[in-house]
Amino acid sequence: SRTNNTKAVAEIIHSELSGDLVALELENPYPENYKAIVKQVAEENETSFLPPLKTKINIDKYDTVFLGFPTWGMRLPPPMKSFLHQYDLSGKTIIPFNTHAGYGVGSGFKTVKELCKGCSILEGFAIKGGIERDGIYLAIKGERKKEVAKQVKLWLQRLSIHYGQ
Repeated sequence: SRTNNTKAVAEIIHSELSGDLVALELENPYPENYKAIVKQVAEENETSFLPPLKTKINIDKYDTVFLGFPTWGMRLPPPMKSFLHQYDLSGKTIIPFNTHAGYGVGSGFKTVKELCKGCSILEGFAIKGGIERDGIYLAIKGERKKEVAKQVKLWLQRLSIHYGQ
């Protein structure tokens, strides 16, 4: 995510379970300007454009994939849609997690289920992060990060996900 809150949650999960952290990078990065990116993403969603990914992953070596993403326009971000179209995740366990600006996950988890045919999709985790529109960026830090870590641990316990799985 642009505010790094999704990365902060990914790092918390990683500290609990280990594994590989992989950030999706685009061949043509989004603009830095917030209004410009909002406009571009709205157009991509309107036209179902899937931005090409620079990131390459050997997905066959993974049985379980945590899928972290921010809510953009109450939807799954176009780069995540690109990932889900590009890789065959059938037979894998998919565990989505989300950061948002206070409005929730929107249709993100629903879209993950629609695009992950043949996957076992576990309960998702969503939490408020920054509000880029208002100039609030990395919100999951300091004391807030400790509280989020507790919530993530409880979520992982509910899922019965332990190190080595």
